[in-house]
Amino acid sequence: MEDYTTVIKPKDRLFEVNLKEIWQYRDLFSMFVKRDIVTQYKQTILGPAWFFIQPLFTMVMYMVVFGGIAGISTDGLPQALFYLSGILCWQYFSDCLNKTSNTFLNNQGIFGKVYFPRLIVPLSVVTSNLLRLGIQLSLFLVVYVFYLVSGVPVKPNWYVLLFPVLIVMLAGLALGFGIIISSMTTKYRDMTILFTFVVQLWMYATPIIYPLSTITNEKIRLAMMINPITSIVETFKYGALGVGTFSWTMLGYSFGFMVVLLAVGILVFNKVQRSFMDTV
Repeated sequence: MEDYTTVIKPKDRLFEVNLKEIWQYRDLFSMFVKRDIVTQYKQTILGPAWFFIQPLFTMVMYMVVFGGIAGISTDGLPQALFYLSGILCWQYFSDCLNKTSNTFLNNQGIFGKVYFPRLIVPLSVVTSNLLRLGIQLSLFLVVYVFYLVSGVPVKPNWYVLLFPVLIVMLAGLALGFGIIISSMTTKYRDMTILFTFVVQLWMYATPIIYPLSTITNEKIRLAMMINPITSIVETFKYGALGVGTFSWTMLGYSFGFMVVLLAVGILVFNKVQRSFMDTV
């Protein structure tokens, strides 16, 4: 009788995450992370320099349009510093969200030929984007130090130490939303178009280009606080810049939202992956 070292069987429960199995495929996970990093700007003229250029151009556009033409307040902070702090958080979240939302469609060729834990793909996305986040964080620190040396009254505080927790929350929210949307787009392709539009509007519903303190309408302010990204962005600005709205209640709400969303996302993801090859 032959002994088998690997047994592939359908999941007994929909809500199941086999961390031991994911760890066994850590080499494949590393390959996916490397693939995401290398192929992103492969065959481009400027290559990794786009990691710096994109947030810089976005910052300049915000300064001209929202700071110059629209005259939107930045809570007394230099526009470059205020906008970069928001861009730093939002781009990591949106990049992770956009890529994880195409998990099934972009990898259907691989999924149909070989078995491995499917969650490795979206997990590799949120991991590879940490490199981009790190590079953009260094850009933010350069601008930050410049204004500190220039005598601008920037007042960091101990809440800046929450930054790693905020990144985990952004990654969790992006992963949760992404795998749910990816599960839906396997059957309804027009959801991809709708989702792209929703993400663009979502940014304007998050205090990226304006501080939450400028929202005086109670109903609009409440709607924005329901947005789980709002407290994360405001907490980072409060900790790093000394301005913004900080609330443990709001942050706790966002964390709880993330946990529930991940649970629902894993449930839906596990259900769809059983038969998605028959759909796509």
